[in-house]
Amino acid sequence: MSFVARHALWSDEQKEAATRLRRIAEEQKLETIRLSFADQHGILRGKTLVTSEALGCLESGCSITTTMLAKDTSHRTVFPVFTAGGGFGMKEMEGAADVLMVADPTTFRVLPWSPTTGWVLCDIYFADGRPIPFSTRQLFRKVLDGLDKRGYDFVAGLEVEFHLFKLDDPRMAPQDAGQPGQPPQVSLLSHGYQYLTEQRYDLMEPALDIIRRDIIALGLPLRSVEVEFGPSQCEFTFAPRTGLVPADNMVLLRSAVKQIARRHGYHATFMCRPKLPNVFASGWHLHQSIVARDSGDNAFMARESGEPLSEFGRAYLAGLLQHARASAVFSTPTINGYKRYRSYSLAPDRAIWGRDNRGVMIRVLGGPDDPATRLENRIGEPAANPYLYMASQVLSGLDGVDRKLKPPPSADTPYETKAALLPKSLREAVFALHEDSFFRNALGAEFVDYYVHIKNAEIERFQAEVSDWEQREYFEMF
Repeated sequence: MSFVARHALWSDEQKEAATRLRRIAEEQKLETIRLSFADQHGILRGKTLVTSEALGCLESGCSITTTMLAKDTSHRTVFPVFTAGGGFGMKEMEGAADVLMVADPTTFRVLPWSPTTGWVLCDIYFADGRPIPFSTRQLFRKVLDGLDKRGYDFVAGLEVEFHLFKLDDPRMAPQDAGQPGQPPQVSLLSHGYQYLTEQRYDLMEPALDIIRRDIIALGLPLRSVEVEFGPSQCEFTFAPRTGLVPADNMVLLRSAVKQIARRHGYHATFMCRPKLPNVFASGWHLHQSIVARDSGDNAFMARESGEPLSEFGRAYLAGLLQHARASAVFSTPTINGYKRYRSYSLAPDRAIWGRDNRGVMIRVLGGPDDPATRLENRIGEPAANPYLYMASQVLSGLDGVDRKLKPPPSADTPYETKAALLPKSLREAVFALHEDSFFRNALGAEFVDYYVHIKNAEIERFQAEVSDWEQREYFEMF
């Protein structure tokens, strides 16, 4: 029996999808297939195999080293993998041992920008068939399974801002290499500050059209392409999808946009606030609702007038606010992302909600008998791992439901309302997660400690660097 069959890893839908995958690979004469999994940062890693080899390991799995799970954002291995337990306290993780990537055939696509290349998203398992506890896609699936047992589905729509620049110098000289290497030199495609003006859109349209066509060809549910307020800043919005799909789509979107842009002489970045003159911060607004599976009804939709949300929705909202500080590390996992939380900036700085107010953390959209009622969380940065971001939302919201929490009044003056402030730094957010008993129980102490370790490694590298600010502040004075 194959690895997949022996451990019953595929559903009937996945088995049917695997048959289609094989047929498409043959009909379109694919030369290679990329097997990828989303790591702890939501970055795609994996291997590219010639098609015959890829099809051969579709059900047996493809080996990959466990050190992929031990890296921070500089791709440094931050666990002592050659010690007992590999720094994870797990024999299976010692010595950079291998684990298996197993394809999820339902995610298979042919890449429009590389038409002889197939792509499939994978999950990772130990040799005995156990899911690896640090796999964020499998962690989110487990959270969704808990929601499924309650008879509900998670529905999410994506609203993602990013910057698109002309690539002037990719900085590929040997002296520019490093860990990380020198970032590329870029120039603008449009000046700021103009929001949704046709003139600015037209300046960026040649580049945006290239990306738009391939994103649609991938099957991603793109709804709109917009120019944002800042120079060379844009936003893509996507129709709502259910379950794992919106998180999978976000992972693929980021990777696809960067690859397509680079092939055409552009540089796309989902970094929140690039260190470039006059450039604005980017956010990722997550629209979410919970739908009853048996009836298809939106569980957030109010029935009585005067209330924007149902009792279920109000309790879910209260849960999001209750756990906002501890979940911030999942919605904003980089040092850079916290430079976006500023008063009067269309970004939140405290755990509050409001009715159709863009200054709050949770914007409530909809009303009585409106099936499109939803919560828009405006806290996220576009670099967030979507599996962790969405998992933290579902867990927080359901805790509010279980405890029958009640949200505070709507905040009509978001930057003056008294409420718990969001973390001001990644270190503060990491500490909030580390000390939070709810997420330690909901995600498991093993995962929380693992994630905290990786984030602390990132913070310690940052603190070891002498910044431009320090040089200006102290070099002449002292």
